[in-house]
Amino acid sequence: MTQPPLVAGIELGGTKCICILATGPDDIRDEVRIPTTTPEDTLGAIERALGKWRGFDAIGIASFGPVSLDRTAADYGSITATTKPGWTNTDVAQRIEKRFGVPTAFNSDVNGAALGEGRWGAAQELADHAYVTVGTGIGVGLVLDGAPVAGLTHPELGHIRPVRSKGDDWPGSCSFHGACCEGLASGSAIKARTGIAAPDLPHGDPAWGYVEDALAQLLHMLVLTGIPRRIVMGGGVMVGCPFLFDPIRTKLATSLASYGSLPGIHDMHDYVVPAALGGNAGPLGAIELGNRALAAVGAFTAP
Repeated sequence: MTQPPLVAGIELGGTKCICILATGPDDIRDEVRIPTTTPEDTLGAIERALGKWRGFDAIGIASFGPVSLDRTAADYGSITATTKPGWTNTDVAQRIEKRFGVPTAFNSDVNGAALGEGRWGAAQELADHAYVTVGTGIGVGLVLDGAPVAGLTHPELGHIRPVRSKGDDWPGSCSFHGACCEGLASGSAIKARTGIAAPDLPHGDPAWGYVEDALAQLLHMLVLTGIPRRIVMGGGVMVGCPFLFDPIRTKLATSLASYGSLPGIHDMHDYVVPAALGGNAGPLGAIELGNRALAAVGAFTAP
């Protein structure tokens, strides 16, 4: 295949789904946005959107999770035990692959976004990086030697339990863990704590300090995995509230306290960076997943 393949990319998020037909960021042929409601209504709308497109070579699906990524498992391609009501044990990838009959790749939404930023965005030319999304939830994609990290499952590092900020006894909003990072610093947590959506919360509100503390601790943990040569941050909260970057960088540097050699960290402004693809990181990550599905069957060699 000499020309870049045409891929149908699906970013299945907790509040909305974005389907794009594209070869890359400079060649997006069509885009369809679908609200995420019930599994049957949402997946049916996705199938109708893709059914109107012709000539795509592969499908990439980047889904909210947790998701099953083990191709040998009976539930491969499914959303497993999730906080999204009605979606636990929902088959996504096997259903769509059967419907359209082209190579199909499936991964978490944040792993997809990490691959998109690595191919076209803020982590280009880096074999090892992390992508952190702070939106309705919090997720982390880790890319090592150009491939997303997965073992028993994909990373679920948004659910680590940070040390609580002094004086903060709010119980958190995560239905599984209460005051985990997602339960303290996600968009849904900010709204639950303050009654105000993150983009509308005044810059000086004390709740931001709790958010910054939790996110800096998440990044501290990521640095100490030894993997990311850069941490890219995206999602609705980070895109809508860019003032968070500087205090998070400062708190991360203070937390690390110059531990170890950390040779790749010379400048926090170059190490913790905004997503270059913005809101398209997820959909374009799904396009990259489709490219990799084709590469797996020898139909395309990604650059």
